[in-house]
Amino acid sequence: MMISNAKDLAPYIQHTLIKVGITRNQIVTHAEEAVRYGFAAAMVPGSWVAEVAEVLKGTDVAVASALDFPTVGVTTSLGKAREAESLVKLGAQQIDIGVQIGWLKSGLFDRFRDDIRGVVDAAGVPIKVMLELPLLTDEEKEIAVELSMEAGAKWLKNASSGQIETAHPASIRFLADRVREGVKVKASGAITDFEQAVALVEAGAQALGTSAGIKLVSGENATSSY
Repeated sequence: MMISNAKDLAPYIQHTLIKVGITRNQIVTHAEEAVRYGFAAAMVPGSWVAEVAEVLKGTDVAVASALDFPTVGVTTSLGKAREAESLVKLGAQQIDIGVQIGWLKSGLFDRFRDDIRGVVDAAGVPIKVMLELPLLTDEEKEIAVELSMEAGAKWLKNASSGQIETAHPASIRFLADRVREGVKVKASGAITDFEQAVALVEAGAQALGTSAGIKLVSGENATSSY
């Protein structure tokens, strides 16, 4: 799809609201905005998945959530798998997950892959892995991509948030050049203006995770850490 104006970005956007102290009114409004603007998904904390699933029932907007996040790599593999299973029962249709960067850097490749596979098997919905590319060496990046796909991840994501990386076309292109058939690329990290968003899509992003989606499709500059 060619991006000729700001509204063309809407089908790429995963409308994100993940922060401390979200109220029910805020989360319902967030879900309704995702429908109104034609966004691809509403990304919300697990604690609000059931409410958002109810709002989005019968629409084309997917219910998305994240686990082992925002502090990535602290949840046990069993805990991560069980939470993924629970989120799907509540209505989640996509799940972004943190990965065990420490295990990767320690050479514990089987544990790194099996941690992801456990979530994939438990959830039965598309899993997006947040690879935190800026924290990895070139060799580690290659290994992380391959192990994630071996584990069954359906999406590769450059980073969890703007605290790790402001989404950059080079990172997206790196992933897009390596994905197998059936695996997609998501960009995340302080996506705040139209030109940046277009560059990410042109580099190969098939989804844009951002809390600034409304301003982006309105053609305004925005502030977003996701």
